[in-house]
Amino acid sequence: MHGTRAGALAAMSIDTVLVLAFVIIGRASHHAGGGLAGTAGTAWPFLAGMAVGEVASRSWRRPAAPWPSGVCVWLGTVAIGMALRVVAGQGTEVAFVAVALGFLGLFLLGWRVIAGVARHPPRGSVSSRR
Repeated sequence: MHGTRAGALAAMSIDTVLVLAFVIIGRASHHAGGGLAGTAGTAWPFLAGMAVGEVASRSWRRPAAPWPSGVCVWLGTVAIGMALRVVAGQGTEVAFVAVALGFLGLFLLGWRVIAGVARHPPRGSVSSRR
């Protein structure tokens, strides 16, 4: 997943699924109703923030890189997402911001770290001796 169009699309798809997972898990844990419309209303600020992070980092160049792609996508998703939530009249309590930073950081950076380890196993590991 290094700099190809397919790699960039795959990375953006993974990011999108993970942001949607954050929204769906959060809404379910708070017993939020509203179905698809409610989910879309909660998701759009974060998806817009993710898109800003993707563009700001030029993530298509190195889509699976934790830095700068992953960090910019993560922080863009949270910062722009929270700003858009304020504009839309949605909540941005400190605890929610902290949970969003933690969950999205773990997942948006985590898959990139795992992809990097899979691509370049540590020296001496079983998979590096093949």
